[in-house]
Amino acid sequence: MSMKEDIKLLRINYLRGPNVWTYRPVLEVWLDLGELEDFPTNLIPGFTDRISLALPALIEHHCGVGERGGFLQRLVEGTWAGHVLEHVVIELLNLSGMPTGFGQTRSTSTRGVYRMVFRARDEQVARSALTEGLALLMATINSLPFDVTAAVARLRDKLDDCYLGPSTAAIVAAATDRQIPHIRLNDGNLVQLGHGARQRRIWTAETDMTSAIAEGIARDKDLTKTLLKACGVPVPEGRAVKDGESAWEAAQELGLPVVVKPSDGNHGRGVTLDLKTRVDVMAAFELADAHGSEVLVERYIPGNEHRLLVVGGRLVAAARGEVAWVIGDGQHSVAQLIDSQINSDPRRGLTEDFPLNRINALEDEVILLDLERQGLDIHAVPAAGRQVLIQRNGNVSIDCTDEVHPEVAHAVTLAARVIGLDIAGIDVVAEDISRPLQEQNGAIVEVNAGPGLLMHLKPASGSPQPVGKAIIDHLFAEHETGRIPIVGVAGSRGTHTIARLVAWLLHLNGRHVGLACRDGLYLGTRRVEHKNSARWEAAHRLLMNRGIDAVVIENNAASILRDGLSYDRCLVGVVTDMGGLEDLADHDVNNEDQLFKVLRTQIDVVLSDGVAVINAAEPLLVDMSDLCDGEVLLYAVDGQNQALVEHRANGGRAVFLQGGAAVLAQGQSETAGANVEALLQRFASSGMTAGAEIDAATVVAAVATAWALNISPELISAGMDTFVPTLQGSVPA
Repeated sequence: MSMKEDIKLLRINYLRGPNVWTYRPVLEVWLDLGELEDFPTNLIPGFTDRISLALPALIEHHCGVGERGGFLQRLVEGTWAGHVLEHVVIELLNLSGMPTGFGQTRSTSTRGVYRMVFRARDEQVARSALTEGLALLMATINSLPFDVTAAVARLRDKLDDCYLGPSTAAIVAAATDRQIPHIRLNDGNLVQLGHGARQRRIWTAETDMTSAIAEGIARDKDLTKTLLKACGVPVPEGRAVKDGESAWEAAQELGLPVVVKPSDGNHGRGVTLDLKTRVDVMAAFELADAHGSEVLVERYIPGNEHRLLVVGGRLVAAARGEVAWVIGDGQHSVAQLIDSQINSDPRRGLTEDFPLNRINALEDEVILLDLERQGLDIHAVPAAGRQVLIQRNGNVSIDCTDEVHPEVAHAVTLAARVIGLDIAGIDVVAEDISRPLQEQNGAIVEVNAGPGLLMHLKPASGSPQPVGKAIIDHLFAEHETGRIPIVGVAGSRGTHTIARLVAWLLHLNGRHVGLACRDGLYLGTRRVEHKNSARWEAAHRLLMNRGIDAVVIENNAASILRDGLSYDRCLVGVVTDMGGLEDLADHDVNNEDQLFKVLRTQIDVVLSDGVAVINAAEPLLVDMSDLCDGEVLLYAVDGQNQALVEHRANGGRAVFLQGGAAVLAQGQSETAGANVEALLQRFASSGMTAGAEIDAATVVAAVATAWALNISPELISAGMDTFVPTLQGSVPA
């Protein structure tokens, strides 16, 4: 078969919020298969065998068949290259460490052109996976070589560069389990949990409750020890020294062996243990002096190193370290033995994904000093059977949470409180963590702010601990979700006026309101941006604003197709009409059935305790009622609308117009509402009717939305009476 030309990528679009495909961010790719439209997989000789050889785990893809091997069955029967690309990209993401289960491929109205989407937690990683996947697919189609291992390695590198670290990802995953939304605030690990005024922030394992003073104290090991000792927490005796001679003097006074370490170092850098001679102490001083502003000499505490994690005053996880040794064989050097006996452990690696670090002895002066004290260097060949100490610390990864004695737990939680840290990693040296420290001369040797969580999430042995959940439970009370009321208004006619009216009513109800609509971006009644703000970026900024406790956001079908919604869920979702088809041809949306699938996104995201506000005068929109997780409130100008009448008969809420005023009805109960006619007259007299696209249906929709927010009928009426029509783009002061 002749060589096939590459599939053309016509458009790549990152949908950052809920969209027509799914609730979660996806990468949407428009593909032109070209000549491959005439060559489904069953017409490409040997293709299924070649792709299965390149990606053996494709057998696990169920696809539409719904069982293991389903996708391979589709390949044998014949499926098109766009569908294959979807599965290839998903499998590459799986192999790179970003598990992905969602993908879809659909034809468009143009022959040979498809829309393919897949779950994309990070846009840059997703784009890289697309590039690698397309190259792999075309090489397989054309029976050319392709290095899958190298492609996966490149994706792993991109993942390490771009995505959240494992500790942060674990906290975010725990937040998602609690239905708490999150927003990534930088390219690193600064993450907002929740929205607006109810948000909390984390930066890996530090939170917005972590005191800067406490963090400064924790960095100063001598000050930390002084404060802990004053409160009765067991710490090793020691003192700060100025030079090697004073270090040796301090060692003799404290009693050998001793530990020499920098006062403000971290991750064990510059720390040398179990020193017994003047030469060793002097050498250790020089090493520590290069890593910190001051050097400490402390009494050596025998035993294993432990890391205990305290969150919100409670011990939530503990891990034990083990000393790293090699056994000589009389043939290989220490460096070679480290690689073959230690670094060969699959649990060791260079990234945070591995519970244990690879040992690079040539760059670790503490290891070189320990070897020197044993009469060896890195190139020496130890005798067969000789045990050589390589590393005393840095291997804390054996879960021992269930072994910690209550007295030890009390000591570490007290230590965290004394320093003032809400999250702390407490380093404890003890021979047996299941006994009180005083019984075995154990001690707390360090308190760390922003501790790593990986040793608890992926211990080298033992059970993983739910530390992400512990941090989320610390930040949010049991029933808190960090959410503020969000109102999403979708449609094409008068939606900006509805948004303005609702924002005004929320303002009168005592809320600090953010509003993003065609007329601009507003904080309260102050316009801070004059351009069209009915777009993802503007709305997203409101959700990040800590001064806002309610948000109203105007959407339309085009913005949903272009970016997705700016919020994951909303308290109230409004859909006004089925207009605007003429503006959607570029998105291949050409009929009302397709438009319905776009606009339903707004109803799909209504919370279970929220409300969908739907125009009963649009029969297709009424069909959306069944899609809502929460309550449905119908509105119409005509109170005799059949859908509205049936809804009331079933006890539902409805709003309609009667005698120039809005009526708020639940079942057969009716309450007089706002004077709609008077508001329309004031708009007309101000010359604003055309610009505001305001009519009776618009005002009734706003009244219905306010009632869905549980704003009282009296306040709704007063708010409509006091809403002052102003020049287009402004709101009443």
